[in-house]
Amino acid sequence: MADVPQVPTLSIPEVKLSSSSGGRNMPVIGMGTAADPFYETALKEAILEAISVGYRHFDAVSLYKSEKPLGEAIAEAIKFGFIASRDELFITSKLWCTDAHPDLVLPALKNSLRMLQLEYLDLYLIHWPLSAKPGKIEFPVPKDEQLAMDFNSVWAAMEDCLRFGLTKSIGVGNFSCKKLENILSFATIPPSVNQVEISPLWQQQKLREFCKSKNIVLTAYSPLGAKGTRRGTNEVMDNETLKEIANAHNKTIAQVCLRWAFEQGLSFVVKSFNKERMRENLQIFDWGLSLDDHKKINEIKQRRLLPKLAMVSPNGPFKSLEELWDGEI
Repeated sequence: MADVPQVPTLSIPEVKLSSSSGGRNMPVIGMGTAADPFYETALKEAILEAISVGYRHFDAVSLYKSEKPLGEAIAEAIKFGFIASRDELFITSKLWCTDAHPDLVLPALKNSLRMLQLEYLDLYLIHWPLSAKPGKIEFPVPKDEQLAMDFNSVWAAMEDCLRFGLTKSIGVGNFSCKKLENILSFATIPPSVNQVEISPLWQQQKLREFCKSKNIVLTAYSPLGAKGTRRGTNEVMDNETLKEIANAHNKTIAQVCLRWAFEQGLSFVVKSFNKERMRENLQIFDWGLSLDDHKKINEIKQRRLLPKLAMVSPNGPFKSLEELWDGEI
C-alpha cells in the first residue's frame, strides 16, 4: 500500500477543454486503469501509489471493470490525506458499445458514477464509433451483435449528461476525421476530446492537424505500445531510433515517447504499476527533444500497432479496417 502522505507538489501542465462546464482543465498526463490481467486489489493499490507520487488524472472504463477500484482508491486517498477532496482529481470514464443507444447513455453514466462513488465525472467519452446489442459487456464485441451507431441521438444524450451536471466535459474515442466531421455537423456541444492510439510509431499527423483546427484535444492511449498486455506490442519500447535518442538524453524510452507526445501538443494516458516508472513518467516536463530528435522520430516507419480486427465483421456496420477508420489507417 502507498505510504501515508508525503505527497509531492508537482507542476503538471494542463490543457483547456473547449466545451467544459465550469472551465475545468485537464492534466496532460493521466494514468490508465486498463489492467491486463485484471486484479482488483492490485489496481486499487497502484492507483493509490499513483496519487501518492503526484498523478491527478485517471482514465477508467466500465469495460475494464476499473471504475470500482478507482472509486475505492479515491475514497482511501482522501482518508489517508493524499488529497483533500475529489475535486483535486480529473476523472474520465467511457460509454461502452452496448450502452451506445440514446435511452441507455444516461443510465450508463449514472451506473459509472455509482461504481466510482462520485457525483460527477470530469470527462465522459464515447469509447468507440460503434453500437452493440444491449446486454453483456464483452470485448471484442461479438460480430453478430455489432450495430451502426445513431450518432445524432447518442450525441444528444451525451450533451444531456453534461447539461444535467453529471459530467463536466464530453468527448469521443477512436473517431476518424470523417466521423468527427459528422458529429460537428449537428452537435450543439462539440466534443472536447478525441482519445485514440498515438505513439512515435503511429503518429496520426492528419488527425492531429484536424483536431487542432477544430479545437479538439487529442489524447493518446497506448503511447508506449501497451507492452506486456495481450493486445499490446513491444515495437515502441524496442525501437532502435527511440533507444538512441533516450541514451543521448540519459532518459528512458518511455520518457522520450511521452516528451515527444507533449511537444506535439497531445495529452496522453499511460499505465504502470511500478512506482519508480510512475515517477519517471512524470519527469518529462523540464527537458526537451532537439530538432534532430524530431527529424529522426518523423522518419520512423508508420503503422497502426494495436489490432482492431475484432471490431470489424463482414456482416457488421464496418466490414474492414479501412471502413472503420474511413481510410485513415
